[in-house]
Formats: sequence, structure tokens, C-alpha cells
Amino acid sequence: MGNQIGTLDNMVSQGLAEDGKRTPEGIRELITALRDALFKFVTDEQVELLARDIEERIGVSMGLGAIVDDADFKPWLNDAKSTIKPYYWDRYKKLLVSNKLPPDVITGTDEVTDRILGRLGNPQDPASWYRRGMVVGHVQSGKTANYTGLICKAADAGYRLIVVIAGIHNNLRNQTQARIDEGFIGRDTGRLAMVATRNKPKKIGVGLYDDRGVPVSLTNTIKDFNKATATSNTSQIASYSVPVVLVIKKNTHTLKNLIEWLREYSAGGAAQMIDQPMLLIDDEADNASINVKYGKDEVSKINSQIRDLLSVFRRSCYVGYTATPFANIFIDPDQDDDLLKEDLFPRNFIIGLDAPKNYFGPTKVFLDGIPEEGEPTFLRYITDNEDVLPIKHRIDLQVDVLPVSMVQALRAFIVARTIRNLRGQSHQNASMLVNSSRFTGVQGIIRNRLHEALETITNAVRVYGSLGADGLREPEISALHDVWEQEYAESWPEWASIQNGLLDTLAAAKVVEVNSRNNGLDYDEAGERGLTVIIVGGFSLSRGLTLEGLTVSYFLRNSLMYDTLMQMGRWFGYRGGYEDLCRIWMPYQAVGWYSHIAEATNELHEELKRMERAKATPEMFGLAVRSHPSALLVTARNKMGSGEKHVRIGLSNGFVETTKLTNRDEVLDRNRMAARNFLGSLDQRGFTQETAEHGKGGYLLRDVPVEIIDDLLLKFQNDRDSIRTDTRPIRQYIEARAEDELSSWDVFVISVKENDTERLDNSLGWILGPADRSVGTEELKHSVLAISGSRSRVASRGIEKIGLSANMACTAEADFLAKSNFGAEDKVNFPDGIYRSVRHRPLFLLYLLKVRAPKGEEDKIEPGVLPDEPVVAWGISFPRSARPDERVEYIMNTTKLREMFGDDDDDEDEGTYDDE
Repeated sequence: MGNQIGTLDNMVSQGLAEDGKRTPEGIRELITALRDALFKFVTDEQVELLARDIEERIGVSMGLGAIVDDADFKPWLNDAKSTIKPYYWDRYKKLLVSNKLPPDVITGTDEVTDRILGRLGNPQDPASWYRRGMVVGHVQSGKTANYTGLICKAADAGYRLIVVIAGIHNNLRNQTQARIDEGFIGRDTGRLAMVATRNKPKKIGVGLYDDRGVPVSLTNTIKDFNKATATSNTSQIASYSVPVVLVIKKNTHTLKNLIEWLREYSAGGAAQMIDQPMLLIDDEADNASINVKYGKDEVSKINSQIRDLLSVFRRSCYVGYTATPFANIFIDPDQDDDLLKEDLFPRNFIIGLDAPKNYFGPTKVFLDGIPEEGEPTFLRYITDNEDVLPIKHRIDLQVDVLPVSMVQALRAFIVARTIRNLRGQSHQNASMLVNSSRFTGVQGIIRNRLHEALETITNAVRVYGSLGADGLREPEISALHDVWEQEYAESWPEWASIQNGLLDTLAAAKVVEVNSRNNGLDYDEAGERGLTVIIVGGFSLSRGLTLEGLTVSYFLRNSLMYDTLMQMGRWFGYRGGYEDLCRIWMPYQAVGWYSHIAEATNELHEELKRMERAKATPEMFGLAVRSHPSALLVTARNKMGSGEKHVRIGLSNGFVETTKLTNRDEVLDRNRMAARNFLGSLDQRGFTQETAEHGKGGYLLRDVPVEIIDDLLLKFQNDRDSIRTDTRPIRQYIEARAEDELSSWDVFVISVKENDTERLDNSLGWILGPADRSVGTEELKHSVLAISGSRSRVASRGIEKIGLSANMACTAEADFLAKSNFGAEDKVNFPDGIYRSVRHRPLFLLYLLKVRAPKGEEDKIEPGVLPDEPVVAWGISFPRSARPDERVEYIMNTTKLREMFGDDDDDEDEGTYDDE
């Protein structure tokens, strides 16, 4: 049945693409006509579900992102378009339609890839040139689809050699090769490579639409580039009448072989350059490509080899793709002046990609999906792992039993897959991700334990699943029912149909291991029914590898690995027809880190759009990334060594707050006294509680003199681990602007739940209702109160809107909507950062916090550890400065940073890690 619905869906999508009848009535008429003629077993209910799914896809749009160019950019594509025959692009566009991409997304991809192509060198220009650019996307948002489209258009325009560097792992290279096979080559290169077979080459993807002009591939889905194979298959690149493409691993041996082969067989000698235009696409450009040894005046070997490869050609383009604006290419240079000296720096253009509206990404999961009150929509917290599977563990860890939360996640996946089958999605793949150890040996043990758990559930369902309500007496079936009630009762209200479908789900389910020693994942194994697979792995799953139909994730890794945090987010992507079933299990603290970097990433994408309007250069954006307060933590991870590191950070248009407080009585008392003096100073100047604007959430005071703010910051004792709120550089920034931009402040004193008189506190001289915040249990062991609530933030959402007039707030929101994909009917959670752009005065926030243990972890905290009295915290929202380039210096002790953030996962026992 699922396969019939899938076929019907394909036919309807193709029909709509051809005749354009995209009204609700036209969609239902077409589905019903095809159903009545060919698919009589499809029910009216399934027709309606399919119609709604197609309506949702058709309504999806995608913005065009933003571009910053170098000053010397000269457009060429518009003049050349009339001479370019879009053969490869037209094939690819048909494939996108067949894959049911929303029409507006296909149009957006067409326009965006034109914008990128137009910034490459003109392949018909015989003069020497080289271009360097970067495309900044989002994790699992379709970067591969984007650069496949770019490859097609580059080939149409005349690029002769195209090299794709596809990550550092074999499985990612193989997966990328398969995507290029499907979207550009049109042949299964793995099958072509099997010399023993007598079968004709297998057409796939674009080859099914037109099989002429098949590009030559010097790599395949089985093997990376090999000099001997390439030499036997080819003469010179210039002799090909079709493009040549290679998909290679980011590996020094492979790059060395490719460079030698190009020089020997295509350049007529090592001293000459190939005369053909060459495009190099560096996927995951911030991983292993950048210069990482500035301090020793050396360059990393891969960095050097990529530059050598580009130098072989007289006309070359380098385009790096990255999923995060915090790319190492911006962060790593020790000095700002070194930024442009980095040979792979995108000096010619930086393009920010907008994700389509249906993107299931960090904003939806970690910002919009976490309410101020109540449970998160998609996230579930892991609190029970430390005794059986601690986050930090040795290579020889024995896992005898799984954390209860992992088994719960497994049950959720089984129920979710069954619901997807009932929705007619049985022909689609469904995956569960388990990323809980960096050691391949431990991953293998976890795989075995999950296999045993799956087998236990399967045996119970096989015996008791057909007994209806009586089957619920069996503990395993009862546990599945409990998960359904907790997670999915609203998504599929009828349990009986789920119970009837469990055995089909379980019979097809399997557990596989994906790492350097095992790769049991092959989606091509799927027949008419899609795979149902639980995938256990480590860093193989961290970069680029796409897990199809990912529905449930269990993520138990070191959350402070800030520079790779978003790359571990394999759970992002597109979840058409089952987004409501997606769940992610992770440690409580990790949620706050992801929320933080999601906000910071959004801010930098907005900054890129602002810079486009201001006609800024790539160098300016690189400096903006380096200046962002969140770059402190990225820099900290990338520059581990010994001694001190000095990092210059801009606070213009920034927000800082005290998310870490020292949990010692004398320090907490000192900070209460500082806050009491602060409020006393306000009273003396006439800024009293009675005269303040009392609204929801607290008391607002306007035009407060800067010296009162500075006095509090001077007296407040910051926790040594709280790098971003080190008061020394913050006070320096304020002092430099105290006579003009920051002379007058808005102050908001938070006070909540004031109708509950038992909560009220007057210890600071004002009668205030403290806000509740939870703190991390691990940090408490080190006498640190680390805010670890749903977003690890002290501030509530929307607080930076305080003090703005209705006009100013509307201006900020309208500007945000104008640059986004939101429609008039969409519910929008406006990010706080947009209000800083219209703020004239800085906003100071004073908090009184009642701290508590995270939900479910109360028993982990000894009595008397948490302070009885409310504690003081603060935050500052800085408006955009007229002098944004003036920055302040933060000093980081790298020994302390190593204690805080840990070492890189592959620094110890390198031979024992996943994906050596």
C-alpha cells in the first residue's frame, strides 16, 4: 500500500509540474482521477492525507540569501547566458521535480546557483584568473543539492574539470559520489567500475531523462582517485569533449596523487599550468582545509595541497561550502591583517544561503521549539546515563545495560515508524541515530545492546501483539503503549492500529554500526519498503553524512565541543509528513549550548544581509565573525596551547549575560550588596520603584546615567569561567562610549509572579518576585551556578524588546519579515537580536534568581549545596555602534580553557578513535 501511495505521489507531482493546477481543488481532482484509474486500494482518507502533504510542499518557498562581493567584481553571466545551452542544468531540474522539491524551492535554487556561477571566473575568458569564494548554508539544508546544481551550470558554461573534495571520511565521499552520479553524471559509477560485469552501464538520476554527453568520472562510488586507473582511462583533460569530474576524500595521499597525475599527464610538465578552466568545490570547507599552524609560520599539509592543486591551473575557482558562519577560515588567523593572507580566504565573494521554509533546523528545534514554560516540542532530556554510560569514558568501557532513556528512545522510534507506515510512508526510509561514544569499540558494544533490546521487543510483539487489549499485559507492549501516550497520541489517536502494525515494523528493523571499521548502512538495499534502521556511530555521523528519514536521535556527547557542535546535528533537514514525530534525546546542558549557537548563527546570517545592503566586502564579514562574542568560544577551542591568548571582540549589536555565577556565600553576598547599592543609587537619583514603569515582568527606568551601571559592573564579582561576561573588557567598551553612545541607559529590573506574596523578596531594597532558573548539576561540583534551563539563558524570549516604542518594535519586525521566508499566515517568534538594530539606548537587565535543580535531577544535588537566598545576575543589550570596528580585548588562559572545554576528541590514543 505504501508503495502505491508513493507511486501516486510521484505521478501527481509530475502532473502538477506540467499543467500547473496547484489549487486545492485541482490537486484533489488529479489525485482522485489517478486513484480511480490505477490505485483503487487507496482510501479516501489516504487521498486527503496525500493532498495535504502536496499542498504543504507547494507552499514552501526559499529566499535568495545574501551576497558580499569584492570591490573588483565584474558581472559576466547575464551577457553570456544567450550563448550557454543549459543541457546539464535542464536534466538536473527535471530530477528535482521528480524528487518532489517544492516548485518555489527549485526556482530559488535556479536563481541562487546563477548568482554563485556569476561570481566564478568566466570560463570563456582566455586570460589568467583565479577566484575564491564561500557559500554559507545550514546543517543538512541542501548544500549538496546546491553545489550539484552549480556543477551542472558550470559544465554548461564551459568548465572542463570539476573537483569535489567531500570530507575526510570514506563513507561521506562515497555518499557524495552517489549524489553526483545521480545529479550530474547520470550513471552508476560503482557499477561502471566493476570490470567483471558484462551489463550495460546503469542509467540513474539525470541519465534517465537524457543520456547524451555523459561526463567522465575519474572516481566512483567504490574507489577514490587512483593514478593508475586515471592514466589507463584518459589522456589529457583538454581532449575530452565532455566535462571531467572527480569526487575525492580530503586526504593528503589522494591530493598528492591527483596533483602529480595532473602535472604528468595534462600539463606537459610540472612547470606548466593546465589551460582548462577548473572549479574546485570544498565541501565542509572549515574541516581540515584551513591553515592551522600560523604560530609556527607553517601551513597544514592539506591546506598546502589544495593551494598546490589550484596553482596547477591558469584559470581556477575555489568555492568552499560550510554549514556555519563560524568557519575556521574566519576564526583562525592570529591577527586581523592575516585574514586576507590566508590563500583560501574567500576574498572574492561570500554567499549566505537561506533555508527553505520547511527546513527542520536549529531555530525550529532549539529556539521556537522550546517554550518559556512547559516541555519542549521535539527535545527530551537525558539524565540517567552517568552510572552506565558516562559522557566521558575510557576506551575499555563495558556497557552491560543501556540507559533507560536510550531504550525509551528506541521504543519511540518503533512507534513513530509504525505511524509513518500507517500514513502511507512505508516506502520511505526511516532512521534512528545513536551517537554516544567516540570509541569504535564502545560503539560496537552499544550496537549489540540495542540489538538485544530490539530482539526482546520483537519477540514480545510476535507472541502477544495480536491479542488486542490483552496484549497490553505484556510489559514490552505496555511500555510501547506508554511511549505512544506520552509522545504520539495527538499525532495518531488510535492505539489499536499501531499495535496491529508493530510486528511489520519490527520485522524490518535492524541495528547497524557506522564508523571506520564498519559501515552497515546502505539505503540502496531498500526495495519497495524503505529501510527501518537504528544507526550507531561517532564522528562518521558528525560531518556531512545524510541519514535518510531520520526520525529519532539519541545524542550523548561532550556538549562543550563548540566548534563542531552544529556539525553533530544530523537530526536537521527535511521531515515532510512526519516532522511531528521527530524526537531528540540529549543532555540538559547540551540543549543550552545548541540554543546559544543557533541564535548566534542566525545573527550572523542577518549581519550578512545587512552587509549586502551596505555593499560591504568579504573581509568585513570575516572581521564581523571574528568580532562576534560567540567567537570567543570557537577561538578557545581552535587555539588550545599554553599561556594566554588575546582575542579582540566587538560588543556592538551584542548581548551578554551572566550565565555562570560563583556558588560561594561570600561572593553571592558581595553581589547582592552590589545590586542593593545599585538600586539605592537609582533611588537617590529619583529612579524609584514607585516611579518606574511597572509592566509585565518588572520595572522599567529610562535615561539612567552610565556611571550607575559602571559602578555595579565594577563591584560585581564575575565567575572566572564566564568568559563572555568578564567585566573588564565590557567596562572598557562602555568607557570608550560613555560620553556619547552609551551615556544614557534603559534599566529593567525583573520581577515576576508578584501575586504570589510568599515568593516576594525585599533583600535588595525593592520588593521583587525572583525568577526561577535551573542550574547544571556537574558545574555545582566545582562551586559554579551554571544556568541550564531550556535554553541555558537567564533572559526570557522577547526581553530585548523592552524600552522600545511600538513604532520601533514594528520597524524591527517588519525589516526581519522582509528578509525572511515567512508568510502572512505564519506564526513568527522574532529573535531578540532584531531589536538591537533600532535601539537608541543600551538596555541593562537586573535579575534576582531563585535557582533549583533541573527537572528529574533533584536527587543529584546534596542538601545545602544550592543557596537558600535568591542570587543576582545581569545582562546587557548593546545597540549598534557608530564605531563597530572598535573592539575590546579578552584575555584567555588556555590552560583554564582546556579544563573548561576539554581536549579535542582525537587528541588522545588516535588509533582507537572512530574514523582515524
